[in-house]
Amino acid sequence: MRTTMKTILLVTLMFGTLISYANENTNTTNTVDVKRVKVEYKNVKKGQAFIIKDENGIIIFKQKFQSSGTYSKTFDLTNLEDGIYTTELEKDFEYIIKKIDVKNGFVTFLKEETKKVFKPVIRSKGDLLLISKIAFNNQPLKIDLYYKGDIIHSEKLEGKNLVNRVYKLSETEKGNYKVVINTDNRTYVKSFNI
Repeated sequence: MRTTMKTILLVTLMFGTLISYANENTNTTNTVDVKRVKVEYKNVKKGQAFIIKDENGIIIFKQKFQSSGTYSKTFDLTNLEDGIYTTELEKDFEYIIKKIDVKNGFVTFLKEETKKVFKPVIRSKGDLLLISKIAFNNQPLKIDLYYKGDIIHSEKLEGKNLVNRVYKLSETEKGNYKVVINTDNRTYVKSFNI
C-alpha cells in the first residue's frame, strides 16, 4: 500500500512539473536595441571574409580576415535605413548567410532565415576539368566552358543534390580555358591553362 501511494505521489509530482513547464513562455525574443550589435565568429581563417549586403544585394561592408582565429566586431547600425540586410561569412567552400531586419531603430535577427550555401569545387588536372557541388536546396546549376573566349560547352543541371562532373578537354587544344558556374544567385569563375 505504501509503495502504491509513493508511486501515485511521484507520478503526480512529475505531471505537475510537466504542466508547469508547458505553461512557461519559452518564446525568446531576438529583437535588440539597434545602436550596437556585436558579431562574433570562431575559427575563421586568413583570407575568409565577412560581408553585409542590403536587400538589393549591394555590399555595404566587407572585411577580409588578415589572420586566423576569432573574429569579433561591434557594428553601429543607427545609420541604416529600414529593411532586410544579409550578413555573410564567406568561407573556403561555403557561405553562412544570416538575415536581419532593421525597423524603427530596432534590429531583429531572422533565425529561420539562416542558411548555408556550398560553393562549387572546380579543379583542373591535366586535360581534365572536375566540378563538384552540394545543393541541398536543389537550385539549378548552369555550367559554361570557354576556350580562348568562345563558349565550347554549356549545360544546365536541375533537381540534383550532388553534382559531380568530369570533362575531358582536348589534349591538342592547348591554351586558356575558363569555366563559369551560375547557381544560388551567384557566379563562380575559374580560369586555367592546359
